[in-house]
Amino acid sequence: MKSYLYLFFSLFILTSCLNSESDKEVTPTEPQTEADILKYIEDNNLNATKTDSGLYYVINNEGTGSRPTSTSNVTVAYKGYFLDGTTFDQSNSSGISFGLNQVIAGWTEGLQLFKEGGDGILLVPYNLGYGAYQYSSIPGGSVLIFDVKLISVN
Repeated sequence: MKSYLYLFFSLFILTSCLNSESDKEVTPTEPQTEADILKYIEDNNLNATKTDSGLYYVINNEGTGSRPTSTSNVTVAYKGYFLDGTTFDQSNSSGISFGLNQVIAGWTEGLQLFKEGGDGILLVPYNLGYGAYQYSSIPGGSVLIFDVKLISVN
């Protein structure tokens, strides 16, 4: 009886230590750095400005409407891609609506730089994006680039 109990306990410990693929913690990749952002800016001949937080941005058109605050609900059309140009997400041309306090810090800060009708580029360092760990299809430590158009402040 004791040996069955020992066998059961051993199997329980072994199987409980095995995680399914979805439970696995993904270790961060080597984070992309400011040097990577600066190289992208240079390679693409962008006239980008850096904020105190490390966000880089390009305003193609400031817009003429109202400017959102960090708690505004906005409608934005966007395309998100990595430094290598690979697109990871994009909206349709009519955009999506959300609260600026419900998105990554790079968007909360960056979209406040535009007025309604404005558009440009946000270059979001990993610490203002999804951080050092993988999030969905976005590898940990990734710089994220967004072409954004602020359609409206709702």
